[in-house]
Amino acid sequence: MPAMDSSRALVSRFQDAWLLAGVRTPFVDYTQALSLASPIDLGIKAAREVLARSGAPAADVGTVITACMAQTSYDAYVLPRHIGLYAGVPLEVPAHLVQRVCGSGIEIIGQAADTITLGRAQLALCVGAESMSRNPIAAYTHRSGFRLGAPVEFKDFLWEALLDPAVGTNMGGTAENLARRYDIRRPDVDSYAARSFERAIAAQESGFLAGEICAVKNETFEIKGLEPRAIKLLGKEPAAERDTHIRPTSLEALARIRPAFGGVQTGGNSSAIVDGAAGVLVASSDYLKKLKVPPLARVVASVAVGVPAEIMGIGPVNAIKVLLSATGLKLDDIDRIEINEAFGAQVLACVRELDIDQSKLNVNGGAIAIGHPLGASGVRLTLTLARELQRSGGRYGISSACIGGGQGIAMLIERA
Repeated sequence: MPAMDSSRALVSRFQDAWLLAGVRTPFVDYTQALSLASPIDLGIKAAREVLARSGAPAADVGTVITACMAQTSYDAYVLPRHIGLYAGVPLEVPAHLVQRVCGSGIEIIGQAADTITLGRAQLALCVGAESMSRNPIAAYTHRSGFRLGAPVEFKDFLWEALLDPAVGTNMGGTAENLARRYDIRRPDVDSYAARSFERAIAAQESGFLAGEICAVKNETFEIKGLEPRAIKLLGKEPAAERDTHIRPTSLEALARIRPAFGGVQTGGNSSAIVDGAAGVLVASSDYLKKLKVPPLARVVASVAVGVPAEIMGIGPVNAIKVLLSATGLKLDDIDRIEINEAFGAQVLACVRELDIDQSKLNVNGGAIAIGHPLGASGVRLTLTLARELQRSGGRYGISSACIGGGQGIAMLIERA
């Protein structure tokens, strides 16, 4: 790992920020049940549900902070505003959108914690939402029309967005770079993926994952003075209730899948492409006393840092190192770690560089099994982490993600 100037990392410490509650939709394989739903409507569903479950009135929300990567509906510009308004948040409360690629979900929780710590609000609504299914077939060069014989440049945004032109490598290629650098072999990656599926199956069958999921059904969202919005499921199923990519997956089955990027990564040991949304509430201690509801966790600190784009998957290593230094903790002090499973080789590179005890890592499965709806993933990671600390009795947890373009992000939480 090349030496990095950790002094350039963006470090935030929070004095009085608490994760009050959280919920998410099921993460459903793309082009399936949720594929007709705009991420705005998935976000509204998550926002309404987290408010209802927490007991916090929407009228108490002081800011709405959202995350979404791809513009997948014509009203994408108003995603943050509509999520807030249709969740019942007062008209006067502002909303904004955050884009830190795969780290966006963690970033919005950090921005909410900053807002609470600065006393600018007592309660923040954070929602990450993504429709991978609705990523467009797009063209950016035809505004002035089509000239005779000129090439037509419509391309698949979902695929093309994987390329980082600064280094001429797609995201899968960055994982392959790490595999070569850390001598990670195909059997290592498939074995890791099989364990992700195995752990996710156990978490699903035990009911652990169900504790953070709200069922999504055909539903209309109505607010006085606004036009109705709605979710309509694809097909005849009455509701989407479970993560759909989680399934029995043997090592032998994984070994038969062809490489996707010419090396160790395949469609089976990379993050699943899914649609979904997740929401959490971040509150001050004064608000918790007013609501008289115990929180899930304290939001302690967060770090964002740049890393070389061609090995962007190593980002969690640098972010976690700075986070531990900033908080005076050691990795042994951390009871649970969630690293987003963008690619199996990428997570294994982080494991080897940090010497992570894998019995603490992604213990309920990760994005290889559950899925990676970009803007929602960081919210899911942090929510699952907080709930796992509650379940296991651990004190500290770190959620982290690598970020396309060459960044890493990490957040430290403490069980309440």
